[in-house]
Amino acid sequence: MASPRAAAAWRPLARLVQPSHHQLPSLSAAAAIARSFSSTACSGSAASTVQWQQLVKQTAARSPVSHSASTTTPRSTAFRYAVAQIRRQHVRLQSTVASASATAIDPTRHQQHHATAGAAESAGSTFPDPPEVPLTSPLVSKYLFVIAGLVFAIVVVGGMTRLTESGLSITEWNVVKGVKLPMTRQEWEVEFDKYKATPEWKINNQHITLEEFKTIYMWEWAHRILGRVIGLTFLAPIPYFAYTRQLGRGAFLALFGIASLIGGQGALGWYMVKSGLDEQSVKDLGGVPRVSQYRLAAHLGMAFLVYAACLRFGFGAARDWKLARKVKGLAGWQTVEQTLAGLQTKAVGRTRTLATVVTALVFTTALSGAFVAGLDAGLIYNEWPLMGGKLHPPSYELNKDFYCRNEDKSDRWRNIFENPTTVQFDHRMLAYTTFASIVSLFLYARRPHIRSQLPPTTYRLIKGTLHMSLLQVALGISTLLYLVPIHLAATHQAGSLVLLSLALATGASLRRPSSRVASEALRIARLRNKAAQIKV
Repeated sequence: MASPRAAAAWRPLARLVQPSHHQLPSLSAAAAIARSFSSTACSGSAASTVQWQQLVKQTAARSPVSHSASTTTPRSTAFRYAVAQIRRQHVRLQSTVASASATAIDPTRHQQHHATAGAAESAGSTFPDPPEVPLTSPLVSKYLFVIAGLVFAIVVVGGMTRLTESGLSITEWNVVKGVKLPMTRQEWEVEFDKYKATPEWKINNQHITLEEFKTIYMWEWAHRILGRVIGLTFLAPIPYFAYTRQLGRGAFLALFGIASLIGGQGALGWYMVKSGLDEQSVKDLGGVPRVSQYRLAAHLGMAFLVYAACLRFGFGAARDWKLARKVKGLAGWQTVEQTLAGLQTKAVGRTRTLATVVTALVFTTALSGAFVAGLDAGLIYNEWPLMGGKLHPPSYELNKDFYCRNEDKSDRWRNIFENPTTVQFDHRMLAYTTFASIVSLFLYARRPHIRSQLPPTTYRLIKGTLHMSLLQVALGISTLLYLVPIHLAATHQAGSLVLLSLALATGASLRRPSSRVASEALRIARLRNKAAQIKV
């Protein structure tokens, strides 16, 4: 039998073996038990003390519960498995403690102890491993990054299409026949005749030649072809991913959502173009042959949503896979557990909130830029930082009755979206607010006690976001001062995507993995630990 001291050392573990509904074993509790055993075990049980300490630490490390979460309700298979691990080693621990007390009295019991421990190990080894948790494979993450790159390209090409006033050169939307580019002069003449029937040619472009028409036609055609390429590239690999089971839980639903956005984006693009081809719509826009700024902003905003969704899902899937699959034995699992616990601190939570605010502001500022482009608002007040010699233009220019449609002038809010002066002023204010939020995020993250709690990658991304915001502000000011040159304006639009990418990456680096990821990390750690033991 075990000595009274050994029995006293066992009592704390017994309370862990049978926890209440709201008390879970944690690493700190296991360490306390190990210290209790070390102080109460008999002097002749040094070897068993070491075994005991290793066992308790390993068992605690196998639990996916973080250090600070020992009072939460058990939710995952990994937790139930960790509790069962403690229970299944009860016999082995009793044998170890009893042997440690008896070895000094009767050395012949050493052989009997090994037999008992071996039997307990054999009995405990029948406990099954936790089930495999399906995670999205890295190949899917890379595929999403490729889609995001194609979306980046189509946004830049779309910007060039708008800046060169090429968006209304193709007057039809045909998914299949529209792929073919006119090759002969006769085919080009047919397309040119269709263009001559549009309000844009009648009002603005009666002077252009066939060769000039080919140039603007090519920009719009390239933009539409890229859209088709994105759709096919996105849909083609999904059956393969599903057949090879490379999609984790919820991944198929996320891909379906992105596919819906891509399909809707094509339809929305044609809906936008129609607003510039219809004569009545042109009259509603003040007689200027251009697309509706509302539809343009919706088209750009949906492109940004597709881009952000691909990056967000790709970053998350890659991070989960790396966290769960690259652990090396139980020592690696302890690193995973520490990572999960580190993401629960207040400093990380506040940084995550600030990063989310920055991302939302970058997105909103980019949308306001679409209204600037749609109304050619960059061609007025070409000075900075003042507007008409003041910090803001006169109030009567910001709030004109001209843009109201109700007789009682109750819809002055239309100035926010239809008055070029107000639109440019709003874009400036949003840009200032976004830049200030990025600076605030950087100043918060660079505090020594905050920086020490953040992953190194997060701090580097925050610095990159700050540097990119400085470049983006410089590009915006230069575009305004030089009367919106095409290549500078296109670079400014591309810069907004780069800034959004950095903000999304910052938030993803602080993302809290789900309990499923922790369960899979624990399973891989156990399997690799077993393989290492067999090899030894």
